[in-house]
Amino acid sequence: MFASIASAMVFGAEGYPIQVEVQVSKGLPGFKMVGRPDETTREARDRARAALQSSGIDWPTANITVNLAPSSDRKSGSGLDLALAIGVLVAIEMIPSEAVEGLAFVAELGLDGSLRPVAGMVPMVGVLGELDIVVPVASAVEARVAALGNVRLIANLSELLDVLIARAPWPVHVEPEPQATSDTPHPDLADVHGQPLARHALEIAAAGAHHTLFIGPPGSGKTMLAARLPGLLPRLDRTHALQATMVHSAAGAVLPPGGLIQRPPYRAPHHTTSAIALVGGGSHTLRPGEISMSHCGVLFLDELAEFAPSVLDGLRQPLEQRIVTVDRANLHAVLPADFLLVAAMNPCPCGGGPPGSCVCGDAVLHRYARRVSGPLLDRFDLRVNVHRPAVDDLLANEPGESSSVVAARVETARDLAWARQGVLNSSLTAPQLEVVARLDPGAQEHLRQEMEQGRLSGRGYHRVRRVARTVADLRHDESDHVAEEDVALALRFRASLAAALRAGRAA
Repeated sequence: MFASIASAMVFGAEGYPIQVEVQVSKGLPGFKMVGRPDETTREARDRARAALQSSGIDWPTANITVNLAPSSDRKSGSGLDLALAIGVLVAIEMIPSEAVEGLAFVAELGLDGSLRPVAGMVPMVGVLGELDIVVPVASAVEARVAALGNVRLIANLSELLDVLIARAPWPVHVEPEPQATSDTPHPDLADVHGQPLARHALEIAAAGAHHTLFIGPPGSGKTMLAARLPGLLPRLDRTHALQATMVHSAAGAVLPPGGLIQRPPYRAPHHTTSAIALVGGGSHTLRPGEISMSHCGVLFLDELAEFAPSVLDGLRQPLEQRIVTVDRANLHAVLPADFLLVAAMNPCPCGGGPPGSCVCGDAVLHRYARRVSGPLLDRFDLRVNVHRPAVDDLLANEPGESSSVVAARVETARDLAWARQGVLNSSLTAPQLEVVARLDPGAQEHLRQEMEQGRLSGRGYHRVRRVARTVADLRHDESDHVAEEDVALALRFRASLAAALRAGRAA
């Protein structure tokens, strides 16, 4: 007696279809599970047996062999519990095989027979195609985000058995009315008083998706500025919203009431975060880290120099390739990592304080600057000195330009870039730059001098041109040239770290 039940598992941030094959044969009672299950998956036997007994069904006294196909891939998690229990019942002919055709089952079983949700429901349902998906009632919102077939909500194993043996129709469960998304507003840029240069840099970063580093003393507003960046970005389209939702679902994060993440995510991990927590991975299961959780959004690293250097170096490959490749001895996963990096740091270990109060010597400052490696620093398009706001700006208490006004300009500049080259300016390749960001003679000479004096690397040369293209877009210049003034501003925002730290101490 044999049964094959469709299910799925999540690996990294993607779903993979699984066939739970069950064979029940005569012989000494026993149970064997093959197909590279981990300990959690192997324990499905005990959960399924207890759930069946709680539902009034005796566990068969026979030799049971379970294969999780394809057998070459490692299996993890508890989402195969329900498929295993149904497979056993089909194999002993308690449930007709025709009753499970066109169905897939994804749920964890409680010992009382209840169906419980599992992490990664969105990518698992999305990979099952047009099959009807049987999921717990609590997973209704997540399942409907990506399902192509019908979503069947079941509360417990007894209820499902009644349906499959044609004793009762599919039940209708009351579920919360789905909402489009959470309407919690982002902090408004109007709360930031003064800071014209930093605000302009933030607008450039949002318009061109340029990585940005804020340097300034405590209380200068670096964190305030970074927290308002997501409010300047447009809502995600359906494709990117689904990508972000799948990553968050795979990580077990709480999704918005409507299930679909429509606003750019904002992640701000603490500086004690480990490399695995930031990059993603794990010893037995590969799960998305903070980098992937900020996919299609913003990753903010406050107190950048306090992160371990080994953790920061893990950012270098994702920043260039926009994916995270995680390899273990028997595991390999590719996680999405297309994010906008914003970081903040003090100009020195003591924080700088009022002008002239810094007690850090040159040796201390040098060691502090070395905590951020040159290759990582070179990937920041904008390095902005943030000064303490002027007293008059604070006392006047006049709000600055609001996020909605700036966001409109950002959206216009982004639309211009998409219409011209099909990507944002930060993604322009070297050949594309020669087409859409040709240099005026003055701009070309300015860059030549910077490179001859060793202040600009080859990577930096192209990044300056991309920023200059964004500056031109923000002033509605639709030509295929960038002017010397655009390049000059881009170079101003690309000061060396040492120079930026010195300027920050003097702020």
